[in-house]
Amino acid sequence: MTLDEKDPPALERRLRDPGRTKEEILEVSTQEFAERGFAGARVDEIANQTRTTKRMIYYYFGSKERLYLAALERAYEDIRVTEANVDVEHLDPVTAIRTLAQLTFDRHEANPDFSRLISQENVQRAQFVTAASGFPGLDRPIIKMLENVLERGRDAGVFVREIDALDVHMLISSFCFFRINNRYTFAASFGRNLVEPERRSTYRDMIGDVVVDYLTTPRKV
Repeated sequence: MTLDEKDPPALERRLRDPGRTKEEILEVSTQEFAERGFAGARVDEIANQTRTTKRMIYYYFGSKERLYLAALERAYEDIRVTEANVDVEHLDPVTAIRTLAQLTFDRHEANPDFSRLISQENVQRAQFVTAASGFPGLDRPIIKMLENVLERGRDAGVFVREIDALDVHMLISSFCFFRINNRYTFAASFGRNLVEPERRSTYRDMIGDVVVDYLTTPRKV
């Protein structure tokens, strides 16, 4: 029996504020799915952590599958909103591309559940994202920003590589994603903590340097 079942007034208060209740369920669900994956996560555990009932979770979301998809959608949408608030148009191309690289670094560090959740979805070969129609958040503002910055850099003669925005995004994200998702195996293998505070500025500068150096250095033939 959950706490709300023992305390009917608490349950009634939750029913009066469905928005807050759904948000709490999604927050805990994101952590649970990121930690255990879709198959390993338990709706009963999510109910216990949110002081609600399994029946209420199904009332709001319909099924475990739809709850998982809602957690994925929320994670992508949070990233999209963060990116939409970034302005690099006033910056020169080199500073702008470095800023976008470091933004991605900061975002992955601040939202480790996002990286782990996406990792879990990759284990399932993106079946939920692929099956969802009109999946929100996939229209990423950062891709358009990268396209604009790359075009400005080429027009100015600063960027000399022919590479599209998606590949630049892949280059940046791979570094940031590895640092968060592989930190435990990396530490076990090499004895280095990739997220210790003393190394943060070094790694943050590193990804900016890598991208800038790549774009501004002619390809060797």
